[in-house]
Amino acid sequence: MAKVPAAAVAAGGLIGGYGVARWTGKRQLGGAVLAVAGATAAQQWRRQAGGRAAGALTVAYVVGFAGSHPLAKKVGAWPAVFGVAGAVALASWAVADRRG
Repeated sequence: MAKVPAAAVAAGGLIGGYGVARWTGKRQLGGAVLAVAGATAAQQWRRQAGGRAAGALTVAYVVGFAGSHPLAKKVGAWPAVFGVAGAVALASWAVADRRG
């Protein structure tokens, strides 16, 4: 079975978490999606790039989530979510995924 890149897992968690929360009206359910994807990505980051990189990427994931809220007030919810998801995915690829 092909491995899903951590960049895709992280971006999917940010996008999927918001989508689930929005479409179900249950923020906790969206938070669960966000948390599971973040934990999964963090494990992959640790295996691929080590603990220090995994810690930094996890911080980027959490900051991206938190930062999407004020950003949404300026550009809209979906553009904000896609923007931070893209930024986290790019960071993940640069730090961990491109190493294989």
